[in-house]
Amino acid sequence: MRIAHFGHSCVLVEFDGVKILFDPGNFSHGFEGVTGLDAIAITHQHPDHIDPNRIGQLIEQNPQARLLSDPQTAQLRDEPWEAVHAGNVLTLGGMQITGGGGRHAVIHPEIPVIDNTVYQLGTPQDPAQFVHPGDSLWVPPSPVGVLALPAAAPWMRMSEAVDYLRAVSPRTAVPIHHGIIESAALGIYFGRFEEMRPKTTEFKLLPTEGDLEF
Repeated sequence: MRIAHFGHSCVLVEFDGVKILFDPGNFSHGFEGVTGLDAIAITHQHPDHIDPNRIGQLIEQNPQARLLSDPQTAQLRDEPWEAVHAGNVLTLGGMQITGGGGRHAVIHPEIPVIDNTVYQLGTPQDPAQFVHPGDSLWVPPSPVGVLALPAAAPWMRMSEAVDYLRAVSPRTAVPIHHGIIESAALGIYFGRFEEMRPKTTEFKLLPTEGDLEF
C-alpha cells in the first residue's frame, strides 16, 4: 500500500492496483492534476473535505472514477455520488471498502450534526488495513493497519486525539487534518502523539505532496 498526502485531510491511497483519493478539500493542494483514479471518496460535506471550486475538474479528469460519499453529500451534489452508509461493504478491484461511523463529531450542541462516513480499506480477511475517519472519532471493530489520525480540529481537543489514537491502537498512525495549525506549531502536536502513542503503534509523518510505502 502506498499513501500520498496533499495536505490537510486529502490522501491518495494505492492498494493492490487500485487508486482512491480521499477528501480533496480547500486546504489541500497538489491533487488537481491527479488522473487514473478508480474512486474519489468524500467523508462529509464541509469544504475542507470537498472543495466545491475544484471537485468538478477533478471528476472531469477522472471520468472512470466511482464517486463515493456520505449520504448527505450524495444528496447535495449534482454528480452521481454513491452514498456509503455505515455497514455498507463495497468491492473496488481487489479492494474491499467498508463504511463505518456515520456521524460527524459534535462541534457544538447548537450546531446540527451532519453525516460522516469512515472508510476502511482492506480485504474480507483484513478489512481495516487503512482507515480514513474524516471528522469522526469512531473506533473500528477490526485491527487497524494504518490510521489517518485527525491531528487538530475545532471540534476536538488534543487529549481527545490522543485518546482516539490509543483506543484504535493501529500498527501505524499518520497525522492528517492539520491544515488549520500554524506550521511552527506542528511540532507541538506531533511531539505529543509520538510521546503518548501506544507502544505498539508507529507514528509516521507523510511528506506533503510526497508518498510512503506501507
